[in-house]
Amino acid sequence: MMMELRNAIERIYDLGGPVVLLLCAMSVVVFSVVLYKLWQFQAAGVGRHKALGQAVAAWDGGDRSLARQHLERSTSYLAPVIAMAMDGQQDGARLEAEAEIRFARLERGFRLLDSVAQLAPLLGLFGTVLGMISAFQALQEAGSQVDPSILAGGIWVALLTTAVGLAVAMPTSVVLSWFEARMDKERVLAGQSLRTILSPAEKDQGRGTQQGRMPEPVETRGPSHA
Repeated sequence: MMMELRNAIERIYDLGGPVVLLLCAMSVVVFSVVLYKLWQFQAAGVGRHKALGQAVAAWDGGDRSLARQHLERSTSYLAPVIAMAMDGQQDGARLEAEAEIRFARLERGFRLLDSVAQLAPLLGLFGTVLGMISAFQALQEAGSQVDPSILAGGIWVALLTTAVGLAVAMPTSVVLSWFEARMDKERVLAGQSLRTILSPAEKDQGRGTQQGRMPEPVETRGPSHA
């Protein structure tokens, strides 16, 4: 097994040089990070907030006991934050900070994916430049006995690094965009849920009724003249 792996690495090195070998190693790292993030999202319940939404809706309608029952059934990673708000935590900044701590855990690894998406094409271009330099050096050493296959083979190997760099960067960028879009939705959901818990509709309606009630007019009579 180790011999087969070693032979494969040597073939990749002979074909594209150290740049292609480095890009292949980066692709393995990216694949591992993506698998881990998918498992982490699944374990945290990202996107699965049905019970949590029912709890927030029940709280908004004024049914506190039903809201807590739905919250106990929730497997969302945001459930502890919503429970803090339902238990009387009125500091919105504190609640947002608690949610951000959980978001930061889920976003761990995004910077690595972003770095690979930006660096892989540059590495591929760097390998192409090095390959072109080697090809023209071989052409110069050939002197008057120029063989077009020498130049063509060098250019082919040089362009291979660019192709590999793009092949690594493009899927990484697409997956990263998908992860970031999911997290944006999670932030919107958390913000709406916390605002609903802190200012439920039934509370606002009661407050509006009290504030909107106009005082009854008081009849005033002028002095009577005998």
